Amino acid sequence: MPLEIRGGVRAAPVPGHTAQERQALRWAPDGRDRTADPAYVTRTARENEEDGLDSALVVQSSSWPDPWLVASWALAATTRLRIAVAHRVGTTAPTVAARSLATLDRLSGGRAAAHVIIGSSDHDTARDGDLLDKQERYRRADEYLDLFTRYLAADQDIDHKGEFYTVSAARPGLHPRPGGELLSFGGSSPQGLDLAARYAEVYAVSPLPLPDTRRRIAQVRTAAAAHGRTLRIWRHVTVVLADTDEAARDRVRRLRRDALRLTSGSGGPWTEAVQLDRDRERGRSDPSRGDEQVAAYIRRSLTAAYAGSPATVAARIGLLRSAGVDIVQLDLPVETDQDRELRRSLVRHLRTGLGTPADRRVW
Repeated sequence: MPLEIRGGVRAAPVPGHTAQERQALRWAPDGRDRTADPAYVTRTARENEEDGLDSALVVQSSSWPDPWLVASWALAATTRLRIAVAHRVGTTAPTVAARSLATLDRLSGGRAAAHVIIGSSDHDTARDGDLLDKQERYRRADEYLDLFTRYLAADQDIDHKGEFYTVSAARPGLHPRPGGELLSFGGSSPQGLDLAARYAEVYAVSPLPLPDTRRRIAQVRTAAAAHGRTLRIWRHVTVVLADTDEAARDRVRRLRRDALRLTSGSGGPWTEAVQLDRDRERGRSDPSRGDEQVAAYIRRSLTAAYAGSPATVAARIGLLRSAGVDIVQLDLPVETDQDRELRRSLVRHLRTGLGTPADRRVW
């Protein structure tokens, strides 16, 4: 099956007064505040589609715009692009979330899916009133996904009485279009692998060295096979592109310098970033030294990026493909016409080297 190329749709632009500032701040952690810009959602969704990407992810956090609504706006602006909506277990009842997915899938002509997340930060889940710790959230997710999937497929009333949820005579009035991949799931813990094996069609593998990636893919596919199921594999890749490899290395240095300069100083929105909550909660960083934590995040992000010409980056992604990755998500700044042309060139290299996707109702 051909490689699926995924992008992303944000509810609003990255902070910054110029394209160069936004390019740099794309590598900083996301602040807790984010508005909803309808024109930006429309434009970026259409650019994903026009540039040849197959799908896009809408992310979720406790203070950001509702991802279901952002996804609906993006889907209404496009005709082919598929959207995966990040959905955190515990923010709503499983029957309500299942109807949201089915409705969005029907309204979009079968282009919607849910990327189920547990929540890596206790602080962030508590902001939505969810006070369970992570182990309890995993236990609840098992019951949630069991009820979610049974309800979504039900053609007659079902009852459920469990530890976290109770429903009586529940039945959806609509179903998603048949044949689609509706659920993806990540998580590298044994609980995460088990939930993906039993409920998901797509598994989001963590960014790992190539040998570890192969082992993780083998683990989750073996676990899925034990339940008579198969999984496709999704890998997120951060990318810095330029016309040549040397120019890309120069660009990494420039982005690092600009991002560190723009985020330096006392406080700032980046120090409250959800991406940093987990390290603070586990005692891995000092909350009083937020600027140092932000700087470390920027350096780590750019060090891990696939940097090079479109041909070089495509070759590196080809190694992921050979390891078993089916979906690659390209995460890169697209602020100028040059940025966009570089992304188009990368997509062309991936299509030429790895095959052109067929018209299919899958993720």
